[in-house]
Amino acid sequence: MDRDDPGAETRKLRESLAVLRREAEANEAILRRSQERELNLLRAADLRELLTALVAGLRSAFDLEVVTVCIADPQHEIRHLLMADGIEAGDLPGVRFEEALESVAPQFNSLYRSCLGPYIGSDHGLVFPSGSAVRSCALIPLRRQDQLVGVLNFGSGAADRFTRHHGTDFLDHLGNVAAVCLENAVNRARLVRSGLTDVLTGWHNRRYLQTRIREEVARAQRAAKPLSCVFLDVDFFKRVNDTWGHPAGDRVLREMAERVELLIRSSDVAARYGGEEFAILLPATDAPSARILAERIRAAVACEPVILDDGTPVPLTVSLGVASYAGVRESSDIKAVAEELIARADVQLYRAKRGGRNRVCVEAEDG
Repeated sequence: MDRDDPGAETRKLRESLAVLRREAEANEAILRRSQERELNLLRAADLRELLTALVAGLRSAFDLEVVTVCIADPQHEIRHLLMADGIEAGDLPGVRFEEALESVAPQFNSLYRSCLGPYIGSDHGLVFPSGSAVRSCALIPLRRQDQLVGVLNFGSGAADRFTRHHGTDFLDHLGNVAAVCLENAVNRARLVRSGLTDVLTGWHNRRYLQTRIREEVARAQRAAKPLSCVFLDVDFFKRVNDTWGHPAGDRVLREMAERVELLIRSSDVAARYGGEEFAILLPATDAPSARILAERIRAAVACEPVILDDGTPVPLTVSLGVASYAGVRESSDIKAVAEELIARADVQLYRAKRGGRNRVCVEAEDG
């Protein structure tokens, strides 16, 4: 610096201050954007909103070619929570649910901090969709209580966007926020479901059914489409409890529910009505189609016994009753129509039990 020219010294100081000011303004803008991205995750009202914010929201916010998230879901619990709201895993592009995260990419097995670097097909082929123009990527761990619950994956078309020389503190922080949001969203979904769900089978409970059937009757009337109700009851259930004990009875009910779940659609409504009695609502389904499903359920339940923990086989059959509503708006009292449909299906169930059990009885719908 020229000590003989005070003006030059002043200009240089002003230039240095201007550079620092621009850097401070740029850093402040980055901080604001970062906070806004995190707030968008924290604002998510439910699982679907959060997963959409993680994938589509962050892809737009970071101007990336692709963002995916892989979530550990070994017991399919999160998928079931989404299905309870009518959301299939395929309805959420970029979201993968995995029994074991390490099966997606070898790095996931020891991912404690964000891993940045070039895209390598052998390492990242399952992380990003085929055909995506990814040249560099960032794998961001989502950890809670030292457990890897998911991985957020950023893919860029620029080779120098994510390199091993970049710092990871910001991405690590984003991963921590995302992990907390995911945990909170899952817990909220569990809480909502717990008040409307049978703990033993995971099916909805009677309270939920009574609300939902009115909605389905109203929808059937609007669309002029049929609605069917299947009632089913586990045959000789008291004998199971008396012979092998209540834990065996619980095992039988869970097994029955699992076999039925494999046969019904996500749009169907399955509920434990009480004890060993269950109900299934089948939207847009007439009586003949409901009979076909009921027969498939009967056969699937009876196909093999339930095996208890000590190896004891317990025969399992169910009786089923079917009634249908044609969707014709004959009454404005939706509650009465709904209750009548349940009552008619219940009548057919008891016909099946009086007729020898392990059978389906159907009431022909004329209205």
